[in-house]
Amino acid sequence: MEEEDLTCMICCNIFRDPVVLSCSHSFCKDCLQRWWRNKHERECPVCKTVSSSAKPPVSLVLKNLCEAFLLEKGKKPHNEDLCTLHSEKLKLFCLDHQQLVCLICRDSETHSNHTFRPISEAVEQQKQKLQETLNPLKERLVGLKEVKVKFDQTAEHIKVQAWHTERRIKKQFQKLHRFLNEEEETRVAALREEEELRSQMMQEKIEALSREIDALSDAVRAAEGELEAVDISFLKNYKAAVQRVQQRPLPEDPPLPSGALIDEIKHLGNLSFNIWKKMKDIVSFIPVILDPNSAHPNLVLSDDLTSVTLGQERQLPMNPERFYHLASVLGSEGFDSGTHSWDVQVGNSEAWTLGVIAESFQRHAENPIGHWRIGYGLGVYAARASPNPGKVLVVRNKVQKLRVNLDCDRRTLSFYDPKAKTQIFTFTQLSTERLFPFLNTSGKLSILPSKVLVKVKPRA
Repeated sequence: MEEEDLTCMICCNIFRDPVVLSCSHSFCKDCLQRWWRNKHERECPVCKTVSSSAKPPVSLVLKNLCEAFLLEKGKKPHNEDLCTLHSEKLKLFCLDHQQLVCLICRDSETHSNHTFRPISEAVEQQKQKLQETLNPLKERLVGLKEVKVKFDQTAEHIKVQAWHTERRIKKQFQKLHRFLNEEEETRVAALREEEELRSQMMQEKIEALSREIDALSDAVRAAEGELEAVDISFLKNYKAAVQRVQQRPLPEDPPLPSGALIDEIKHLGNLSFNIWKKMKDIVSFIPVILDPNSAHPNLVLSDDLTSVTLGQERQLPMNPERFYHLASVLGSEGFDSGTHSWDVQVGNSEAWTLGVIAESFQRHAENPIGHWRIGYGLGVYAARASPNPGKVLVVRNKVQKLRVNLDCDRRTLSFYDPKAKTQIFTFTQLSTERLFPFLNTSGKLSILPSKVLVKVKPRA
């Protein structure tokens, strides 16, 4: 019988424990089981016929023919079980050299004073060691997959942000009539470009993370494949397998990228004012634009980013700029010099807090320091500069509108009731860091527009 008739088409070696499928094709028993392990159906590797049996019968006739063929060729079915130095049966495993040895090897000078174990005992011990070495890789793989989920969520949210931003841009442009089409197209193009750049950045990070995951997955599959090998084959390859696993670096969780989200401020902040500079038309100017990337998931911002309302929690991706412990939002711009003023409509909100926070404010901490603010709740007005305790304020009339004056040069922050024309409270000795407007509410707060004055310089 020809050798090719006795050759497994999976491993390309002489059959070992050959099994016969219903389609009459034969394969090594172990080869076929490994082939099926990665398939959805038990199909023949040659003709793709689906096998009706998960355990096809062993062909004793074919097995005998294979053994006879090997004997005729002067080969042994288990030639790999023999020592390459002494042609004796391998019976022991040297723990010092991490290799299989025969009885002659054991008594040789090379293995003098070494420790040996029976093969059956060594297999279990070495498999356990390899599994322990493999565990950190598998844990890191799980961690990287979890981070990739967050990256995927961020990438998807960028697209959602882009869609909402475009809708708001178009809504404002509709109010400015047809001659603003060119300006609208320019700004939408800028948004598209930023979306593409930020999406490309996130895609690169996701692809890099995917490559890392694939590399770790390959390493895990390769090591697990070694665990499935027969005893002799496993121990022969054990040392190299352990070295490959140990040499595989364990990457750290890549941090969520700060500033990865669409910069809505660039597209929406003072949008009508910037258009006014080109159109010389009547526009409103908002002194403080709220930053949606900092807003607590329970806060909903208006389309023009000037009002904030407490609502139901939204599903948003994790990003470093966002508040999670406080139902708060920041102004988009920080101040470290000059004087700045803005009016806030508090209306009938049952509880609110207004003020500024330092740039170093730990917005994810439970008791952060670096904020100066006054608040209202349960009918009481109070002022506090962390970490100092709060101070109750005496306010005769309920405030509907609050004016905030920040003087960075004098490092003071003052609050006024513009209707009553009275000063409510002033903080001194503010931080020299950049300070950001801070709003916290259980209802609705709105930044009111400032008056725009146009002075025409007379010609000489």
